[in-house]
Amino acid sequence: MKTGGMGVASKIFFGVLFWLIMLQGAPMAREAVPIIDIQAPSLRKIPIAIPAFLPGSEGPLLHEIAGQGLVYLADAVDFSGYFKVSSGRETADFPRLEGIVASKVNFSLWKNQGVELLATVGLAVDGEGQLEMECRLFDVIQENLLMGKRYRGPASDFRRMLRLFASEVLFQVTGRQGLYESRLAFVSDSTGHKEIYICDYDGTGIRQETRDQSIALSPAWSSDGNWLAYTSYVRGNPDLYIRHLEGGRGVVVSKPGLNITPAWVPGAFQLAATLSFEGNQNIYMLTGHGKIIKKLTHSWDIDVSPAFSPDGKQMAFVSRRSGSPQIYMMDMESEEIRRLTYEGNYNTSPAFSPDGGHLVFVGMRRGEGINIYRMDLGGGTVVQLTHNSGDNEDPSWSPDGSLIAFTSSREGVSRLYVMTAYGTDQRRLLSMPGAQTTPRWSLKPVRF
Repeated sequence: MKTGGMGVASKIFFGVLFWLIMLQGAPMAREAVPIIDIQAPSLRKIPIAIPAFLPGSEGPLLHEIAGQGLVYLADAVDFSGYFKVSSGRETADFPRLEGIVASKVNFSLWKNQGVELLATVGLAVDGEGQLEMECRLFDVIQENLLMGKRYRGPASDFRRMLRLFASEVLFQVTGRQGLYESRLAFVSDSTGHKEIYICDYDGTGIRQETRDQSIALSPAWSSDGNWLAYTSYVRGNPDLYIRHLEGGRGVVVSKPGLNITPAWVPGAFQLAATLSFEGNQNIYMLTGHGKIIKKLTHSWDIDVSPAFSPDGKQMAFVSRRSGSPQIYMMDMESEEIRRLTYEGNYNTSPAFSPDGGHLVFVGMRRGEGINIYRMDLGGGTVVQLTHNSGDNEDPSWSPDGSLIAFTSSREGVSRLYVMTAYGTDQRRLLSMPGAQTTPRWSLKPVRF
């Protein structure tokens, strides 16, 4: 990023008539250095202020975007669970800005408010009628610019621009990206049948993906976010469907018996799934076109729920080979298997963190009910994330590793919830009729 006039440093095309333009003309922003450790046992939320947006001109369009955008950005930043957000929407006497650049910011005023980060947004409409949004993030304590961006595109894209800015804000304090452009797949019976739905990272933008009027289960995203695998009973048998989300093309794996619990191999057009056509329920490797490559497990009983490490070199799965459901790990090269869980007689639903360092899973302990646990794969330490809140199941990591989505019956019927990677800030993700289960976060940011 160069200093100098307010010129354009780079342009990146993100879609029809949408451009992201790097901002110049401000003090050199330091490189992102993680301020917080999202796996730390003690999490301190960072106070961040988001004052009212500053329109560059009068008019109903910018006034409307300024109002709606402020609410949207504050909610997006707050959703991460890593910030204590205060914004200009809260009180009429909330401090206002004279401008969005450092020379116009009274840092002492914000320090007195207990603020450590300050996000400023300016709006304008260019000669072609395109919205220009200028966003900056300041370190109030050091009184310097951390990051500046300018976005340009149709006014209807203002929420997407703010998602991109929120992603940059989160990156500054965690060193990770991917949350705000991701989606979740999940199962809901709101129509009277179990169908698969997809929503945005925050539970908005819900759309129904299957309309089988039957039972659909276990959605799984491909690494590129373009394919979804799931099990459906629409033909009377639990068959495995592998479908492209946009084109609708795909295949059906319909072998006798069960075809369930699919999991994609990271970076490959392959997936593992449990099949029972040979008698016992074992895990097989399939191509993305449904052809069996090899048999991975050889249990006399039940092996289900495969989950791959981010590098694809390890596969966690659930097996009853010891007499009760426990989690095991397979080395994909040597095919050696070792048991991971020993406490309790019910441990299921393993899911790797995006950095490969942790595994979340569902466990049942005497007197504790069904809860979600996180295991440090380096040292083996296990931490309980949910407590005294009904049954908690189906954990899934956000693509940046900052959040975990899960199912909970704490309100009676099963709903979708989200929490930080350490189990804090547990809150309901969305509201819709019926029960919702099995949330699965897209493995990487999905451009949409």
